[in-house]
Amino acid sequence: MAIQTQIFRLLAGSVMQGVPVAIPSGTECGALVRAMTDRNASSALVTNGDGQVIGIITERDVTQRIAFRMPPDTPVDKVMTSPVESIDCQDYLYRAIAMMRRMGRRHMPVVDEPGRLVGILNLDDAVAVAVQRLMDQIDRLTAEGTLEGLHKVKKAQVQVAEDLFQENVPAPEIQQMLTDINRDLYRRIVDIVTRSMVEDAWGPPPVEFEVLIMGSGGRGESFLRPDQDNGLIVEDYPDERHDVIDGWFLELSTRMTRDLDAIGFPYCRGNVMAINPLWRKSIQQWMDQTANWGRKRNFIVARLVGIFFDFQAAYGRGVMTRRLREHVTHVMGESPGFLRELYQDEADHGTALGWFSRLLVERDSREHKGKINLKAHGTLPLVEFVRLLALREGIAETRTVQRIRLLHEAGILNRDKQEYLTRAFNVLTTLLLRQQIADYQADRKVSNYVNPDALSKLDREQLVESFRSIEDLRSKVRGEFTGDVF
Repeated sequence: MAIQTQIFRLLAGSVMQGVPVAIPSGTECGALVRAMTDRNASSALVTNGDGQVIGIITERDVTQRIAFRMPPDTPVDKVMTSPVESIDCQDYLYRAIAMMRRMGRRHMPVVDEPGRLVGILNLDDAVAVAVQRLMDQIDRLTAEGTLEGLHKVKKAQVQVAEDLFQENVPAPEIQQMLTDINRDLYRRIVDIVTRSMVEDAWGPPPVEFEVLIMGSGGRGESFLRPDQDNGLIVEDYPDERHDVIDGWFLELSTRMTRDLDAIGFPYCRGNVMAINPLWRKSIQQWMDQTANWGRKRNFIVARLVGIFFDFQAAYGRGVMTRRLREHVTHVMGESPGFLRELYQDEADHGTALGWFSRLLVERDSREHKGKINLKAHGTLPLVEFVRLLALREGIAETRTVQRIRLLHEAGILNRDKQEYLTRAFNVLTTLLLRQQIADYQADRKVSNYVNPDALSKLDREQLVESFRSIEDLRSKVRGEFTGDVF
């Protein structure tokens, strides 16, 4: 089983070759051929002054475009293939394999977040890591960009999650894999929509834009059936063009949310979607809005924006998203009054732990009687209280476990609290993911409810201990945000 599923955990950077033959723009073809010969290389990459890849030259280019055709002093820029598709070193390997297979490429540059060259991925090496029986699964997870194909991808997630779960892969790692697939689905849907808008005479995007995902998707903590929590950041534009430009992005948002719903991302019941103008703004409007939130002490605003703080880019270059993240981190760190208001909105979100460590179950709900909502009474308060402390400390990270680690490094949580809270997060996400997989297999509605009577003695003990750790954190946050220690 391990060799069947290991590829879904591997990153492209772990399989790439070291720094390949890389030559600066303007290099003469003669020097290029000598460099490839000296290194016995089958390709070379052309970079600009910032170390970013702008072109590639392969053995075929040398034989068909250079040898006996071009003078040795011809700049490589005249014979290279440009632009060049690349893969981020933190992207999953299965996506890189699928991309190279679809495009018919044997080599693909591997870059870091700023786009600088760090290595090259060879398709033969990458495929050697996997086995042929896994290729069908890879193809399912990277189906061609049709709604029917993407719907199959969404369904294939469940089987991959189950395989990883049976292999005892930690639930947070499975969540990150699910999140990565979901973000890839977002990218594919937006590509489909933008092409369809060109075909329908709307034209291409009038300005640059980025799609945000919020909530669990922004934290990299997706479960099997997340709903849509999304927004848009649009490049600044003149006010007089608002009707035209915002009209284009309203149409994009309408089509995007419709198609996401069609492939398995239900509409958000709270309307936290880009079709709502509250979540569709220019970068300057976003910065003004978040600064205004920081000045307000309004529980309605606090409730609205709680989900927003975990945003990440799902589509686009991510430059505006990173700029907004830096701005929000600064504003919230300077807004103790607003954070206290946010705490008041979240203060009642406690665990399902009663007196004498008794688990509290649903009694009024016929459908869920005798069960515990582990999201509402487990992961939600843990995520919220950790996020509050992170915002206060100016921590830009969005993943819960990483926030816990950074809070420890900042001296806010001691070593024991860090370990207890990390363990609590792992226990809760494991129980939730296991239940959701079982629900899906039994053709039941996938939910967040777990029956404690169906748990093993060890699972129940770990659940109680996890709730205790969250209640301890809740008391700490209450004391620090209100001064109330009782």
